[in-house]
Amino acid sequence: MKLAKREEQIMHAFWDLGKAFIRDIIPLLPDPKPHYNTAATMVKILEEKGYLAHETLGNMNYYYPIISREEYQKHAMKDIVSQYFDNSYPRMLAFFAKEQNLTEEELKEVLEIIQSKKQ
Repeated sequence: MKLAKREEQIMHAFWDLGKAFIRDIIPLLPDPKPHYNTAATMVKILEEKGYLAHETLGNMNYYYPIISREEYQKHAMKDIVSQYFDNSYPRMLAFFAKEQNLTEEELKEVLEIIQSKKQ
């Protein structure tokens, strides 16, 4: 389910725009900007993978995301937790708390978010 870096950048452009033509997403991509044909190929791959769909308007395709940003984030996080933290969210949180030198206030904020999700 994890996308390559450029595929993910393209998906972020579609998530931001909603529906768009390929020419509309290219300005939103980081430099170096891909050539139109390269972007079109990647969009087609994302469509084949089930991330995008399209409507045909005249002789052009108008693409839109099928998978939401939130759905992708959830799957990506599961992959990270599985691959790097032995399926342990507490280990992941401990890692970030230690590595990012989270303040006590930031840790409280994390706990508040977790507690609000449980209710």
